Amino acid sequence: MKGKSLMKEIVVELLSNSIESLSCEEIENLLEIPPKKDMGDYAFPCFKLASVYKKSPAIIAKEIEESIKDRQNMERIEAVGPYINFYVDKVMFISKVLDKYINNKDIKVNIGDGKNIVIDYSSPNIAKKFHIGHLRTTIIGNSLYKMFNFLGYNSIGINHLGDWGTQFGKLIVAYKKWGSKEAIEENGIDELGKIYVKFHDEAEIDDSLNDEARAWFTKMENGNEEALELWKWFKEISLKEFEKIYDLLDISFDSYAGESFYNDKMDAVVSGLEEKGITKLSEGARIVDLEEYNMPPCLITKKDGSTLYATRDITAGIYRKNEYDFHKCLYVTGLEQKLHFSQWFKVIELLGYKWSKDLVHVPYGMVSMATGKLSTRKGNIILVEDLLNEAIQKTKDIIEEKNPNLKEKEKVAKQVGIGAIIFNDLYNSRIKDVTFSWDKVLNFQGETGPYVQYTHARICSILNRVDNKIDISKIDYSLLAEESAYYLVKEIDRFITAVREATDKLEPYIVARYAVSLSQKFSKFYDECQIIVDNEEIRNTRLILIDIVKNILSTSLGLLGINSPEQM
Repeated sequence: MKGKSLMKEIVVELLSNSIESLSCEEIENLLEIPPKKDMGDYAFPCFKLASVYKKSPAIIAKEIEESIKDRQNMERIEAVGPYINFYVDKVMFISKVLDKYINNKDIKVNIGDGKNIVIDYSSPNIAKKFHIGHLRTTIIGNSLYKMFNFLGYNSIGINHLGDWGTQFGKLIVAYKKWGSKEAIEENGIDELGKIYVKFHDEAEIDDSLNDEARAWFTKMENGNEEALELWKWFKEISLKEFEKIYDLLDISFDSYAGESFYNDKMDAVVSGLEEKGITKLSEGARIVDLEEYNMPPCLITKKDGSTLYATRDITAGIYRKNEYDFHKCLYVTGLEQKLHFSQWFKVIELLGYKWSKDLVHVPYGMVSMATGKLSTRKGNIILVEDLLNEAIQKTKDIIEEKNPNLKEKEKVAKQVGIGAIIFNDLYNSRIKDVTFSWDKVLNFQGETGPYVQYTHARICSILNRVDNKIDISKIDYSLLAEESAYYLVKEIDRFITAVREATDKLEPYIVARYAVSLSQKFSKFYDECQIIVDNEEIRNTRLILIDIVKNILSTSLGLLGINSPEQM
């Protein structure tokens, strides 16, 4: 299946045969959707051609309209002032769009041609609870992973665990001073978080604790057996905690290669930087001076020789290119890390790697909660597991009130509750801060996940009434003459374009809003057109239309990482 709107393709082809001075892509970019329905399906403005033809846009519009001879796919074409308005043949259009989905029920698309897209997302820090600050990277990255796969790319999801760095020196010091093996084995990551917070409280009074922590991390880097045994233990405890969250979200990864994976690979990279003459010493630390690029220096090693985030990210970038030969490598992290990525991307470029242009930071905004700003150090955190379980319970309460006889209530409550949280996050541009409100998140009427899921379940209910039997030999597209049916088909035609735009812009909200729009168009059609009627051709034609809508809604939700209940 191609990745463009059929209607747009038809109009672009007609115009390209009459306008030699513009490419098909330029024509497509100029096309507009008229503000009023009676002005056509598409309008082409001729202002840009005035300097080429040395005529007024209105005259150019009229001349181009008259030059279009092949109009078999059009009801009519009209020049109105500086615009050419196109009215597509509705029956032709409906038949071509619906036939495309009837013959491609699983909606297979191959635009990416198997190219590798590496996506680095989630990446929580070991020994810290999985809080709401980790949620956005996890679900944005998961959605992009699914969308690229859908378009025929080969997504590779990497959970770049924060499992290396000075914080582990801090944790070792905290464990030795205030922790116990019994308490950690009993309380797991809660106890690790508790002693980590205590370390920072005590370090504010006694700064020498920070020196101890740095010394322990240096021991880790040098292969000290005791330090590494404690580190591995902390990591195992943490991964059990994280897996519970990923199971709830139904998210998995292709690789858990975290920062520690690159520990034995960094010396070669640091040496390579030195050989290229890119680094220099500054107060004992090794840096890459980026002043001419209007950035602070990128620190490669500290004065004690230990590495930093940038060292590990540069090493990981080189490793991933060698291992996966990626088409793009995406890093889904907070906006506050923009400078960090700009710095080490520039270092990769200075090393002479042309693929530096294929490294992409995908930033996102903060989550706004009533409890205020999050801080792991101070222990003031909102835990994702608590949030997801509360969403499930609140959904269960709604089901008990509105549909107590629903089968598989537990399963549906989980699908709707967790889906609601994911959809709330993905509905707006990722760069915007997300404001969390239960009333908004679990609203079954607004532009929300439960609304889209309910639309899907409603269609399933209609199809179940006919045992999902549709006789496609008895369909007549000319019977979909209602305006609501036509605009529903136009929305269907927009689906692949929406997914392509979402991946081009790395913005899952485009698919989330598409799903809401398709649901709204279906609701209007459902309100105006009875589906199960005596006339076989009308019934089968309308059934095939809503069956396609159901499949696209399910696919759209799936691309966001959300399940589609068949009943609610």
